[in-house]
Amino acid sequence: MSIRLGYQMPTFSNTSSVRELFPTVIAQAREAESAGFDAAFVMDHFYQLPLIGEPQEPMLEAYSALSGLATTTERIQLSALVTGNTYRNPALLAKTVTTLDVVSGGRAVLGIGAGWFELEHQQYGFEFGTFTERFERLDEALHIITPMLRGQHSTFDGTWYHTENAINEPRIRDDLPILLGGGGEKKTFGLAARFADHLNIICNASELPRKLDALRQRCDEAGRDPATLETSFLAFVIADEDGDRARKLQSDMLARLGIDLSTLTDAERLAGITDRQFVGTPDEVAEQVRARVLDHGIDGVIVNMVTNGHEPGAVDQVGRALGPLVR
Repeated sequence: MSIRLGYQMPTFSNTSSVRELFPTVIAQAREAESAGFDAAFVMDHFYQLPLIGEPQEPMLEAYSALSGLATTTERIQLSALVTGNTYRNPALLAKTVTTLDVVSGGRAVLGIGAGWFELEHQQYGFEFGTFTERFERLDEALHIITPMLRGQHSTFDGTWYHTENAINEPRIRDDLPILLGGGGEKKTFGLAARFADHLNIICNASELPRKLDALRQRCDEAGRDPATLETSFLAFVIADEDGDRARKLQSDMLARLGIDLSTLTDAERLAGITDRQFVGTPDEVAEQVRARVLDHGIDGVIVNMVTNGHEPGAVDQVGRALGPLVR
């Protein structure tokens, strides 16, 4: 597995009817595949996230959507960024992602994290628990899921989960990749060092040097060569051939969140959401990604394009601009 360039679809609010919704998702995934992206991602949420929209906005169940994409694409890897561990029994999740792998002909990636969106847990009836408990549950889940993906039977008796000789058949392969996502320097990075093939780091771009230092420490503690753990950064891309339109899309999006871009100081930009955004023409975005992300030693980038990724040609332009930087 290698994910040097990924495309995440975090919003489904850009169509006029529900019937048009999934065809638009398919079109974006196909465009990403054609443009050379390694993987296509959807979020594993039931409500839209606060920094993107309102809870009642459209949100597809992740694995149903990914299975649909598996039948309409040919080469691109498919994953959730990332699966909320608290939403599924871990043995069932191992079965689910393995089935996606079978359906897609060996293109599934298990993206997984501890879970964090409390509103979804409350309203859907999932136990939320404390921060510590969620990571304890993720640790136990990975002890169950990993052998099941590797062709082994799982027997585990933990505080949160229990399996007894759990079987996971059929499988296409015994090396289905595990991707962890998050920014926690102790818990998330520690689990990634022990279990993951890939770590998608979610943080402000200016924090990357510190994050990579922490990741090297966790790998040292686990006795792992950091070079064997592929890394990527989640970037919010707003790109258009007309750079001024891209910057207008950014200011309009921030205004909907109550943020006036013109009044922010440099310090506020570094501390806020704009430090995760890359804005301008595709070539300008590529230069920003190189300087702010890749030059720090990150292996790749996963981008979302909340404002205009649904527009035909937008994903292709970004993919072709970023591709040469990560190959």
